[in-house]
Amino acid sequence: MKLSVSGIIVILALTAPVFAESAELPVQGLESRVDFWKKVYTQYGENDVIIHDRVHPNLIYDIASRSDQTEKIAGVQQALDEISRSLANSQQLSLTAQQVRDSILASGLPLTASSIGDLRDNVHTQVGIKERFRQGVIRSGRYVETFQGIFEKQGVPGDIALLPLVESSFENRALSNAGAAGIWQFTRGTGRIYLNVNRKVDERLDPAKAARAAARLLHDNYMALGSWPLAITAYNHGRAGMLRAQSEVGPEITKIIEDYRGPLFGYASMNFYAEFIAALDVYRNYEQYFGELALDKPSTRPEPSVVKVAAKSTAKARVQTAKASTTDKYKVQKGDTLADIAQRFGVSVRELMDTNNLRNHIIYAGQILLVR
Repeated sequence: MKLSVSGIIVILALTAPVFAESAELPVQGLESRVDFWKKVYTQYGENDVIIHDRVHPNLIYDIASRSDQTEKIAGVQQALDEISRSLANSQQLSLTAQQVRDSILASGLPLTASSIGDLRDNVHTQVGIKERFRQGVIRSGRYVETFQGIFEKQGVPGDIALLPLVESSFENRALSNAGAAGIWQFTRGTGRIYLNVNRKVDERLDPAKAARAAARLLHDNYMALGSWPLAITAYNHGRAGMLRAQSEVGPEITKIIEDYRGPLFGYASMNFYAEFIAALDVYRNYEQYFGELALDKPSTRPEPSVVKVAAKSTAKARVQTAKASTTDKYKVQKGDTLADIAQRFGVSVRELMDTNNLRNHIIYAGQILLVR
């Protein structure tokens, strides 16, 4: 049940969430964390900013928009300061602070000066991705059957073939800020271990080859770490990092999340396995959250590796290339952005996105865009 007073949301934990569990992919001890990610996938959209606790993510304080998130974050921090000052006399709390206090207690957390200080330091935001996740479920129809077959042949549970729901939403054009590319979001360094990634060919963008590489990587992680929760987390955090966590804290994913404080084991790594379990649960029950969906049909044509063509690096050369074009197509050059291309051809970014069926601003060198 949720109550909203003055914009502050209180979560009352009346019953524990129920999730399907298997011996290979356990959920016990992670129910609250998984429940948070299910809300991110199904309840909150791209215009919703969830203000919550970084360490205890399902402790949700408020929902903001991008325009008022700074104000609302400050309001939560002020409420926490008020609670800290009034520990001996909670009757004096404002209504907003009272609601924040009730949220903390409902999450099973103590109310001490030290714990309130930690909560204040850990106020965090997470944008909802309901729209993106729904599209990922639809796109998954092209690939899931093939990917599951590849994984099972490699000795990896077929359910893990749904990991792209977390990594890329099954969008092969996805490119992260860290340079991870394709459906399976291989970085260039890791990609070169399992795939051909060079100036001419980038197999990270070949869905089937990248799936085989992902299956090999996950199997190698499992052989080194001994469990699928750790193997999946290592897909995000790295095998060496998870080996360090395992040696310091032990092999249980719940203990690692709770107790390991490696310098690079942050919010993303801490939540990666729970994100996946939540994605798997929503996928299995997507009609409950999104209604009837027409999933894409399985691809009958292999998608070839993208051949990268060497391009001049200067902005002047890119402008000349665009102006010299006599067709309605433009090949993206290294360093181009959608805004750059839109300005050169006298169109808006939205027109470019609509014309080329782009769901975000991500483009890559060598991509062909329709510009008129």
